Amino acid sequence: MEALAHLEGQVRTVEDRRVLQERSLAGCEPKSLPYLLAQMNLLLHGLDAPRLDPGNALRHRLGEIGERDRVDVILTNPPFGGEEERGIQDNFPDDKRTAETALLFLQLIMRKLRRAPTGAGRPARAAVVVPNGTLFGDGVCARIKRELLADFDLHTVVRLPNGVFAPYTSIPTNVLFFDRGGPTRHVWYYEHALPAGRRNYTKTQPVQFEEFAPLLDWWGRREENERAWRVDAAEIAAAGFNLDRKNPRAAEALEYQPPEVLVAGILEKERRIVALLEEIRAELGAGAPA
Repeated sequence: MEALAHLEGQVRTVEDRRVLQERSLAGCEPKSLPYLLAQMNLLLHGLDAPRLDPGNALRHRLGEIGERDRVDVILTNPPFGGEEERGIQDNFPDDKRTAETALLFLQLIMRKLRRAPTGAGRPARAAVVVPNGTLFGDGVCARIKRELLADFDLHTVVRLPNGVFAPYTSIPTNVLFFDRGGPTRHVWYYEHALPAGRRNYTKTQPVQFEEFAPLLDWWGRREENERAWRVDAAEIAAAGFNLDRKNPRAAEALEYQPPEVLVAGILEKERRIVALLEEIRAELGAGAPA
């Protein structure tokens, strides 16, 4: 809805309105109730024929996605913490197959960005919510991040505090901003701070748009401060493509973590261990004699 409202502010002619209605917005939602809610919400806000795919976005083979299937802008909070079946994993390259949903979606998003510049002369771009595990993951995860830094410009990582997506998940999350203007030379990190006196966001005390004012003010001038820092891509590559970089100016203090956050962190690490074991088993199976 925010994307529709943003684009409507740019409509000046009847042709602009036709482009907005017919060719500007598309989405995907495989669960029936959210799909119906999204359809109704878009209709009520003036989109005559919402283009929402009711199937699993990962069901198509990655190599079969061509230029006509690509788009200029992707804004998404893909599922994470889940696992995909073998049939879905087979749609991805041999060296980047994994059961971890977030990593499959990241590959899909990279593939779906248009290679040619947009009509405004800008490279196609994306903003994607990912869990912390995507930042520090190795193996398949590191290979995906190597491709990301080599072929795209991962210019910004916004580190979000606890509870932004409460009550659906307590896993710490980040927003990756990247575009087709790669390769990446350096990555800017920005740490979104909790309001004074708060330990985390909750369902009843969620994040407010006004709290992003310091980030929006910083975005256009890009200078290091107590919330923002820059890391060279070469340094990230030397560290095995580990993007999990802490704020170098943060005070050294043990932060209280609610039990549900601690449990979520443990589960995330256990899932990563299982995924690595599956990869090892697959490699051993591939090398066994027929």
